[in-house]
Amino acid sequence: MAYNFKEEMNKPDRLTGGHRLCAGCGAGVAARAVLRALKKEDHAVIANATGCLEVSTFMYPYTAWKDSFIHSAFENAGATLSGVEGAYNALRKRGKVNDTYKFIAFGGDGGTYDIGFQSLSGAMERGHDMVYVCYDNGAYMNTGIQRSSATPKYADTTTTPVGIDCTGKPQGRKELADIMAAHNIPYVAQTTFMGNFKDMHEKSEKAIYTKGAAFLNVLAPCPRGWRYSTEKLMEVCKLAVETCYWPLFEVIDGEWKLSYKPKKKLPIEEFLKIQGRFSHLFKPENKHLIEQIQEDVDRRWNALLKRCGEI
Repeated sequence: MAYNFKEEMNKPDRLTGGHRLCAGCGAGVAARAVLRALKKEDHAVIANATGCLEVSTFMYPYTAWKDSFIHSAFENAGATLSGVEGAYNALRKRGKVNDTYKFIAFGGDGGTYDIGFQSLSGAMERGHDMVYVCYDNGAYMNTGIQRSSATPKYADTTTTPVGIDCTGKPQGRKELADIMAAHNIPYVAQTTFMGNFKDMHEKSEKAIYTKGAAFLNVLAPCPRGWRYSTEKLMEVCKLAVETCYWPLFEVIDGEWKLSYKPKKKLPIEEFLKIQGRFSHLFKPENKHLIEQIQEDVDRRWNALLKRCGEI
């Protein structure tokens, strides 16, 4: 079905307003956009690893979720939801459940790339009919902006603070979408919100309605951790894509497909300079650090182009 922006935006929100997420936060936007891809008649069970999204949308006895919601511990959202999906299948075989349910887990990069990786990997390997959505904000934002394995190189965090002897996080970021694709699951995609949400909506719909395990990696900036003005959320996402820091692609049954190729690839400085966590890189003595980041972005981008048959 062709994407109709007005029609999709007129759907009732399954994540309501009135939650406690910060202004300019990408997590709530990501959750709303994913859930908007559900058909009106379908129900959903949401599992949410501990993190910003969970603590801000579910404070007992209040919830911002209109679908069934399960708060999992930091490390086991994948295992929790795979168990629920298995129970649903058993009940359906016995004729005790007739409605159609979809199973969607949300977790930040701390609860996905790091602490929850084992249960996520297990759920994907077992092939449960579920979608795991990582809202990647590049650090442990909920507990004080500590570095994670999704934090980009040279970012200033509370555990890699910039100072005389430190220029930010010394390691590069993990490519989790690549790792998920290596599980040989039916669908993996990387996306973010820019423009009219078409890319994110179509990928969310594919992930939800593809039979079997699916994984979505969504860039979801954090204004506090990244230190950008709250109204610049969409601009930050757009620059991440246009600089090829966060390329848009999907892997369908092992076939890699590029979703977007910038007409004019922007230098990585355009993405970095809008964020306070990288302000130290623009001192004259740190110019070579930006050059290193650019080299890494170029290397990863060219590798992706080859995988997708673009070069």
